[in-house]
Amino acid sequence: MSSSPPTLPLFIRLAGQPVLVVGGGRVAARRIERLIKAGACVTVVAPRADTRIQAWHEARRLVWHERAANAADVDNQRLVFALTDDHVANADIAAAARAAGVLVQRADDADGSDFLTPAVVRRESLQIAIASDGTAPTLARILRARLEAWVPRAYGELATLAGAYRERVRQRLPQSQRAAFWLRVLDGPIAEQVFAGRLSQARQALDHALETAQTAAEGDTGEVYLVGGGPGDPDLLTFRALRLMQRADVVLYDSLIAPAILDLVDADAERIHVGKRASRHTLPQEDINALMVRLARAGRRVLRLKGGDPFVFGRGGEEISQLAEAGIPFQVVPGITAASGCAAYAGIPLTHRDYAQSVTFVTGHLKEGALDLSWQQLAQPGQTVVFFMALKSLPIICAALQTYGLAADWPAALVIDGTTARQRLVVGTLADLPARAARLTIDGPTLLIVGEVVRLHETLGWFRPAGVPEPDSRT
Repeated sequence: MSSSPPTLPLFIRLAGQPVLVVGGGRVAARRIERLIKAGACVTVVAPRADTRIQAWHEARRLVWHERAANAADVDNQRLVFALTDDHVANADIAAAARAAGVLVQRADDADGSDFLTPAVVRRESLQIAIASDGTAPTLARILRARLEAWVPRAYGELATLAGAYRERVRQRLPQSQRAAFWLRVLDGPIAEQVFAGRLSQARQALDHALETAQTAAEGDTGEVYLVGGGPGDPDLLTFRALRLMQRADVVLYDSLIAPAILDLVDADAERIHVGKRASRHTLPQEDINALMVRLARAGRRVLRLKGGDPFVFGRGGEEISQLAEAGIPFQVVPGITAASGCAAYAGIPLTHRDYAQSVTFVTGHLKEGALDLSWQQLAQPGQTVVFFMALKSLPIICAALQTYGLAADWPAALVIDGTTARQRLVVGTLADLPARAARLTIDGPTLLIVGEVVRLHETLGWFRPAGVPEPDSRT
């Protein structure tokens, strides 16, 4: 563990400022590229130089002295980078820089540096810097790579848009109102228009928002985000889902939402459990719909978080129908449905050129104790049938498929708590799967997959959570 004190994160303006780089290798070239973009006047001192440095010198974007450095080189510099592979040379340059009152960074000694260069994610004028005080630079680079994927490029356009209106906002609104105004702009419908590539509409909306800002009522209508939370693994959330989860004021969530996913919601958001699992409903569907309307009319940003995809046996269509009727703005964010997520984690491809040329999603939910389905169509070879909410109706399903023509030894599997660390796979046939399931205690969400593709799990199964027994088709 480093004994150096923690650093203070700063962004420094270097346009037109003299900066010395001692060393001409790849590390130096990476630093120099960023310095040139910042507008610094770069001087490089090194006997040899990377081809990029030579090209910049020939293009007069920097000055290169083709020799070893000396103490006089640090005079009148704003910053010094000692980036050679010679420990002694770096130490000498660092000592000379400090004697001249110039801050220095050494490539070979983070503790011996006055400043560190962070890993940076840049979106035009917006920059995100990641550093570890020199203790784990590789980890900082890993986080930068992840943020590169997580942070949409459009955030740079949003920052540019805000910059273009900054002075107008300052002139029109008193200081006490500016923060709330910018929060509505940068974390609301205008921002979503930018993310969707509708820059012209975003500017028009921002003009209107600025014109009406002083008379806008706090009771303006809010918005509802109908978001699919996927089958359970938080890594399967979409970028858009995560962004809206962080924006919401209040979240209405179902029982099937994994705690790890709910933890990603803004910590200050109000959480309301509305149930909806099998036959155990905390709130009837009509009450959930009315609650969303009431909260949005109170100006709240409402996150309706549902497992899987809200439009695949999630009653999402019913919910947004009432929102549309009430004139409530809403967005729909699809999620990875349990069928594709759980099948993939179980090593069961839903389609396969040799076994299944189509796939059908079916609800297995009993209505008044019966299951009225098109059994003749479902009991066909050459396809995969996925039953949602099928645990209670498993014996009925397996018997009906056999009655309408599928063989007793036709492959079938239950995926329990799919995509999570608790995932279990129960593999069998239409004849014996109900008995296998009856011997187990099953409380998690369960998906039934029927078809010859089930056999492929033995060779394609890749996700094997620690402590969970392997599926055994003979027990």
